[in-house]
Amino acid sequence: DKAIDICMDAVIKRFTGERMVRYGEVKHLFRFVLTVFGKLKLDKTQKKKLVGIVGEIYVKFSPLGNNRLEEFLLSEGCEPVLPGLMDFCLYCIYNSVIDHELYSRNGKTAAIYKMVYQFVLGKQADIIKMMKKDGHFRPPMPFDEVRKKSHAIIGQGVKMGEGWLLPAEMVELISEGVTNIVCTQPFGCLPNHIAGKGMIRKIREVYPQANIVAVDYDPGASKINQENRIKLMLSSAE
Repeated sequence: DKAIDICMDAVIKRFTGERMVRYGEVKHLFRFVLTVFGKLKLDKTQKKKLVGIVGEIYVKFSPLGNNRLEEFLLSEGCEPVLPGLMDFCLYCIYNSVIDHELYSRNGKTAAIYKMVYQFVLGKQADIIKMMKKDGHFRPPMPFDEVRKKSHAIIGQGVKMGEGWLLPAEMVELISEGVTNIVCTQPFGCLPNHIAGKGMIRKIREVYPQANIVAVDYDPGASKINQENRIKLMLSSAE
């Protein structure tokens, strides 16, 4: 918490004001964040099970939406692993390119979004480079690689909700050694049930080591049932 407070104070001080913020300052802030969080003491005496969390954007990241899933996994002796929010942003940008390639939508719009996509990819590459140089944290897989890994699982035209990004993130986690995955989904969310839960069998065919459980989160759902399903998955986790 102290590290987060220090970083937030630095962000507020650096980005409040009327002047334009230069990208060099942003990169300096990235390095500052890595340095501050890199000083946190880690308990390496116990090897924890890595458990990935994917799913609908809100339920995946919000403790309110997923009944404090990360806290539950930590209490079970696991280490939660979440794909970054930037992947979702890049997914939304690239879908305009897919619209042109598959459905012959506006070519000029697609060209603009493709340039934006390449620009943001470049910024992600800067972050990955700094994380590798720092050495304390697991850098994300470049999004273009994540996108291509989904091709063997699902078509790029499936882009309702999280669409092809959902199985792509599961494949990314499995490729990086995180074979245990919780796929969070709102009850009744049809796109998530198709692109998430519906792709689990296909993913297991390509990646037999995958250990995935899909869990519905809804105000009326039983937290005990949700946690029991996850515990059953963890019982066979590597």
